[in-house]
Amino acid sequence: MSSIIQSLPKTIITSLFLLIVIISIAGHPMDYGLTWLFFIIRWLHVVSAVMWVGLLWYFNFVQIPSMSKIPDEQKPAITKVIAPEALFWFRYAAIATVLTGLLVALSNGYLLEALSLKLPFVAIGIGMWIALLMAYNVWFILWPNQKKALGIVEVPAEEKTRAAKYAMITSRVNAVLSLPMLYLMTAQSHGGI
Repeated sequence: MSSIIQSLPKTIITSLFLLIVIISIAGHPMDYGLTWLFFIIRWLHVVSAVMWVGLLWYFNFVQIPSMSKIPDEQKPAITKVIAPEALFWFRYAAIATVLTGLLVALSNGYLLEALSLKLPFVAIGIGMWIALLMAYNVWFILWPNQKKALGIVEVPAEEKTRAAKYAMITSRVNAVLSLPMLYLMTAQSHGGI
């Protein structure tokens, strides 16, 4: 068991295996046609969204507030190892969330209605536009500035400082947008609006 827990790939494979076992013994006959495919796309949307927003909140609730408390000689552990890895998963979780979300809307026949904010899809449409703005922020504002702030891209010290501040502000903007976006995404189909 410890070899499974100590290896992230083995942990994920074990988790998927456990999921398959649970699905198999659930006692409910499954339709493995298009309905199942649409469900898997929705499930992947939720999984990627959990990772995306979870990492967004990690950055805003843990990493950013903690950086001033870390001694300078220990900061490279964050800036050279942890932050770049977390930002990799953060960026790709954002794009996976957007793509699977668009597929969910398309497969359920409301993509254009939601994006054009037509009734009855106004709530989820606004949520989708907020998510698109957040993903844009991740890829085209936050990430380019984080590369400078983390030293992945070499820039003068003053530009590095400015980039770090701009990345933090962009991250906080996404944190502000996260609760309305999550509410709107769930409210549409679960009676919140």
